Amino acid sequence: MAFPVPQHDHRACVHGALDAAEVECHRQGARLTPIRRRVLELVWESHQPVGAYALLETLAREGWSAAPPTVYRALEFLQLHGLVHRIALLNAFTGCSRPGLPHAGKFLLCAGCGAAAELEDEDIDRAVNEAAGRLGFSVSRQTIEVEGLCPACRRTEASP
Repeated sequence: MAFPVPQHDHRACVHGALDAAEVECHRQGARLTPIRRRVLELVWESHQPVGAYALLETLAREGWSAAPPTVYRALEFLQLHGLVHRIALLNAFTGCSRPGLPHAGKFLLCAGCGAAAELEDEDIDRAVNEAAGRLGFSVSRQTIEVEGLCPACRRTEASP
């Protein structure tokens, strides 16, 4: 998932993510319940990572009788099935742009607007694994979080 551009069709983006989630859950024999689906939809509603309590507030406004454990269980399910990633730096979640495909989590996090983009680069994965191997370390999971400025914030910063 790249940083959104002005002509980005976000509704199509969200619908595509939900459709992919349905396919992936079916493939894994898992059930995307209405609350899990709604939590996933809320995670995808913007390109900014969202925290569990923000999700809980939105669900409450919408009339869902969700308690914190309900949201955390939904997020745990979505994470387990490769539909969302947890951004540790922000204690928040973002949608996975490649559900069903094995990949390492690498994220570019904009300090200006809060947007996040999932970075897909096999060279980085290979470099981490090779460097770890030289130290006799076996990588089982990797997550990389890089903070900086997205293209839109860089343009804003460069404007007089």
